[in-house]
Amino acid sequence: MIRIMARLAAHAGCEEKLQTVLVELALASRAEAGCLGYELFRNQDAACEFVTVERWSDQAAADGHLATAHVARAIEQAGALLAQPPLIHRFQQLV
Repeated sequence: MIRIMARLAAHAGCEEKLQTVLVELALASRAEAGCLGYELFRNQDAACEFVTVERWSDQAAADGHLATAHVARAIEQAGALLAQPPLIHRFQQLV
């Protein structure tokens, strides 16, 4: 199983717009083959910060996710809303 965690930060005043983009992305991603879970969180102490936690059956499923139309759409829509590039980390569960 592959886990991917991403941290995204919105420009001030763009938080709600970014949240809408990320919710749509999460819902579409959950329907993909190989998606075992896709969660979206918003920092209660810093409303501009969002985190996604993704679980994919294998690397092929994670790679396929990046090639979908909904990911391309989210990247296009989120670009101007982001204060910085997303921080994306891939993890392998050890225990």
